Amino acid sequence: MEVSVISTIEHLINEEIRTPEVRLVGPDGEQIGIVKIAQAQQLSIEKGLDLVMIAPQATPPVCRIMDYGKFRFEQDKRQKEAKKKQQVIEIKEIQLTYNIGEHDFQTKLGHAKRFLQSGNKVRVVLKFKGRQMAHTEVGQQVIDRFEAECSEVGTADKKSVLEGRTITLFLSPISNTQKK
Repeated sequence: MEVSVISTIEHLINEEIRTPEVRLVGPDGEQIGIVKIAQAQQLSIEKGLDLVMIAPQATPPVCRIMDYGKFRFEQDKRQKEAKKKQQVIEIKEIQLTYNIGEHDFQTKLGHAKRFLQSGNKVRVVLKFKGRQMAHTEVGQQVIDRFEAECSEVGTADKKSVLEGRTITLFLSPISNTQKK
């Protein structure tokens, strides 16, 4: 039962540490050396701090005397900052047809450009129905034209591909460094 509790905790602290001796690091980062676990726990109690195992895979394991609550708070704060800076990229889909009208083409093109400028990737799909499969080159021309029209705001990840009854093209936004 105790093993499952220990495995859920990220770091072993104080009495949870069971190894006979550890390499001890002081509260200011100074190396104290290899000491018995009882001595390390006594030092941490004297300083009013926690003994935290920070490198259990080392031989002997590395422990540090620190304020564990403050350490966890700082760690959580760093994780929140990293999550805040992370940018989520969505993939938006534009569907075209083999015989699309000019106005519809321009409307879909406007949507794709807006998606690319806002930093999202765009998946352009052209579906063939029935006998249109006999004229896949016309559909390829529509896709190529769409790619050319989007060239100032996005680039193709890879060449458009005919798979089954659909031609698929992935466009990625041009980053600020590539625009210059």
